[in-house]
Amino acid sequence: MAKRDYYEILGVAKNASEDDIKKAYRKLAMKYHPDRNQGDGAKAAEEKFKEAKEAYEMLSDTQKRAAYDQYGHAGVDPNSGMGRGGPGGEGFGGFAEAFGDIFGDIFGGQGGGRRGGGGQQVYRGSDLSYAMEITLEEAANGKDSQIRIPSWDNCDTCGGTGAKPGTKAKTCTTCNGSGTVHMRQGFFSIQQSCPHCHGTGKIIPEPCTTCNGAGKTKRQKTLEVKIPAGINEGMRIRSAGNGEPGQNGGPPGDLYIEIRIKPHEIFERDGDDLHCTVPIGLTTAALGGTVEVPTLSGKVEIELPEGTQHGKTFRLRGKGIKGIRSAYPGDLFTHVAIETPVKLTEHQRKLLKELDESFRKGGDKHSPNSKSWADRVKDLFK
Repeated sequence: MAKRDYYEILGVAKNASEDDIKKAYRKLAMKYHPDRNQGDGAKAAEEKFKEAKEAYEMLSDTQKRAAYDQYGHAGVDPNSGMGRGGPGGEGFGGFAEAFGDIFGDIFGGQGGGRRGGGGQQVYRGSDLSYAMEITLEEAANGKDSQIRIPSWDNCDTCGGTGAKPGTKAKTCTTCNGSGTVHMRQGFFSIQQSCPHCHGTGKIIPEPCTTCNGAGKTKRQKTLEVKIPAGINEGMRIRSAGNGEPGQNGGPPGDLYIEIRIKPHEIFERDGDDLHCTVPIGLTTAALGGTVEVPTLSGKVEIELPEGTQHGKTFRLRGKGIKGIRSAYPGDLFTHVAIETPVKLTEHQRKLLKELDESFRKGGDKHSPNSKSWADRVKDLFK
């Protein structure tokens, strides 16, 4: 099957800027990441995720993008003549690939590498995601909370060296401790991470049995988290530096706390507005009266006019939620639901029948909606 156009995959124009390409990739990566797609659609989502990642890797690299724009997929295919250096020569494709490091997907593969002071390849740590479930009241008012997250500390056994106690790491003989090796491709001399020591510049002949040579062990730590008032479903709080540790002295990743709001027994949230349904009796709807309505800050009373119909909505201004970016709180929309009496006694049945007969004698004035509906039905079948 022919590959799709990389620009089409990301949904950007061919003259899109690097920033536009990055934004498009992040959006697709969040949508199709395997962690967010489970069940029947997981395989299809994974394929789309891989497709978007490949497109981003090519278009975010200046050299690869230039080759792709000129020669299409053949320009970046290492198995084709063009992919090895364009028409008539080698070197271009390999050159582009060697310098095509990109940051991993937004959920935190290892970030792009850079060189440390000693020449070793330095990697930023992976980002972590944590789902926190809170109540609607906590979302509206904010809260201080504690969460337990994984933490990596120096191994107590080896003191962080990664080597078995009594032994030492040795300088890598392949790269002589630089962490990099040079390869010649055509006219170019390519510098890349040493495949033997993976950019560390050192080899550990006898790894520590506690940490398996990593020099760090995984533990748990308690993190204080401040949930701001007005936060909404799906919003994320970034905790810098609390992701996975970097490699070879690289910076740690970040922790992203994603908010999940529990369903509420009474209210439904729509942005900064709240909605609730208030049941009222048949006589209250007909005669009118005062009804208590719940809000997040307590109860309030509303006056129902005589003849209130089912589904009537009353708006209480300022009784919703003040969002994080809002200057004023939203409103509370109260929807009236008229309850039909049940389990009637014989006396109550008799009274209702008498009342119904009285309504019928009064004509259509007691049921304006029924008269209007009946007229529309007649017009439909003319």
